[in-house]
Amino acid sequence: MYTDLALYIDGKWRSGEGRKGEDVINPATGKALAHLPHASKADLDHALAAADKAFAVWKSTSAYDRSKIMRKAADLLRERADHVARVQTQEQGKPYPESRAEVLTSADIIDWYAEEGRRAYGRIVPGRQKGVRQIVMQEPVGVVAAFTPWNFPTLTPVRKIAGALAAGCTIIIKASEETPGGCVELVKCFADAGLPAGVLNLVFGVPAEVSEHLIPSPLVKKISFTGSIPVGKHLAALAAKGMKKATMELGGHSPVVVFADADPEKAADVIAAFKYRNAGQVCISPTRFYVQEQSYPKFLARFTEYAKGLKLGDGMEKGTGMGPLANPRRLDAMESFVNDAKERGGKIQTGGSRHGNQGFFFQPTVITDVPDDSKIMTQEPFGPVAPIVPFKTFDEVVERANSLEFGLAAYAFTASGATATAIGDAIQSGMVGVNSVAISTPETPFGGIKESGYGSEGGVEGLHAYMNTKFISQA
Repeated sequence: MYTDLALYIDGKWRSGEGRKGEDVINPATGKALAHLPHASKADLDHALAAADKAFAVWKSTSAYDRSKIMRKAADLLRERADHVARVQTQEQGKPYPESRAEVLTSADIIDWYAEEGRRAYGRIVPGRQKGVRQIVMQEPVGVVAAFTPWNFPTLTPVRKIAGALAAGCTIIIKASEETPGGCVELVKCFADAGLPAGVLNLVFGVPAEVSEHLIPSPLVKKISFTGSIPVGKHLAALAAKGMKKATMELGGHSPVVVFADADPEKAADVIAAFKYRNAGQVCISPTRFYVQEQSYPKFLARFTEYAKGLKLGDGMEKGTGMGPLANPRRLDAMESFVNDAKERGGKIQTGGSRHGNQGFFFQPTVITDVPDDSKIMTQEPFGPVAPIVPFKTFDEVVERANSLEFGLAAYAFTASGATATAIGDAIQSGMVGVNSVAISTPETPFGGIKESGYGSEGGVEGLHAYMNTKFISQA
C-alpha cells in the first residue's frame, strides 16, 4: 500500500547502492513503512549539473508546451489520487479524506500555474523620444533549490514545483524525510507526463547538509523554503551571501477574533473544524482565540463540544476525525504547552493528554484562563491545543492580536460590515480571513510578514517569484 522510495535525479530513480538512509515511520502505529535513501554529495552535484543543463532546454520551451506537460501531470495526479492519498496518510497521519482533498488541490495548483505561465506578460512603456522602444520582459530566474516540511507532503512541494516550472525554471526539491512518499508520487506524475530529464530533481538527506551544499552553489539562483523561523533565518542568510532570490514561508501563531455581533456557535463550528484539521499541524491553523465577553460562554461551550466529539484514530479508518501527530517531538511539545498553561492557572476544558498506547496521538484540547504571556499564547503550538480567552474592546483585541512577531494568518468573525473592514485593516498579517477560512487557494497569494517570512506562493505573485524582470531600451 505504501510506495518505493527513491531519489529522482536527471530523469532517473536512484535508491540503495550503498547510500545512507533512514526509516519512514507510520505515526499511527510507530512502525516502519519503508527505508528512505539519502543523497550523497555526488548525488547533489549530479542534481545541480542536471538542473543547470536542463535549464537551457526548459526555458527555451514555449509556455504553451510547458503548460501541456504540466496539465498532463495534473491529470495523472487526479487519476492516482486515491493511491497518493493512502501513501500520504500512512506516513503523515492525517485522515484519508483530508489527504485526498490535499492531493486534488495539488492537481488544481498545477493546472493554475500551467495556465498562468502562458500569461507571464511583459509590457511596452512609451519612450520619451520618437523611435525609442522600451520593453519590460519577464525571464525565468534559473535553477531553484526548494525545501519543504512534513505536514503537507504533496501540497507544499507542488506549490514550489509548479511555480518554478511554469516560469521556465528547473528545480531541485528536498522534501521531508519523515513524509517522502507523497512527493515521490507527485514527481512520478511529472516524470510520466514527459517532463524532460533534469528539469525536476528530488533529493533527501540530512537537512542541514543538503541545504548547506545546494544553496551556496553558484548554479542555484533562487531558494524557496517552508518551515520554522530559526531554520528559515539560517537559509535566508546562506542565500543572502550569494544575493539569491528567496521565498520564506515560516511559522505563525494565528489569532482568531470573534466579535459579539457574530453568531458564536456558527463561528465555533467553522473555526473548530479548521483548528483540528491535520491535528492542528498547519502553518495557518487558528491558534489564539479571542472572544468578546458577551459571546464567550456560548462560543466556548460549542467549541469544546466539537473537540470532545472528535474521534481519534488511524487516518485510514473510516470515521476518524483526527489522526495522530506526525512524530514524537510533537507529543513532547503538546505536553510542554499544557503543563505551562496549568502552572499559570490555565484550566483544561477537554483533552490535555496523550491518547492510546501506540502511535503519536494527543487529545483535542481546549484551555481557558491562560495569561497572554503564557507559552501557548506566545509560541506556535503546531498541534491540537486551543487556548480561548475573552476580550472587551476592539482596540484591546487588536493590540493583543498584533503583539507577537508572527504575521502569517489571522481570522475574524463579525456581522458588521464596518467592523469587518476595520479588523481586516488593523490586523498585521499577510493573510486575513473575515467570516471565512478560505485564505489558501491556487489563484491567491500565500505568505506572511514580520518573522513569518517574505514573498508569496500562489497567485501571480507566486509565479513572478521565479522570474527576473529585464528592461530593454531600443533605439
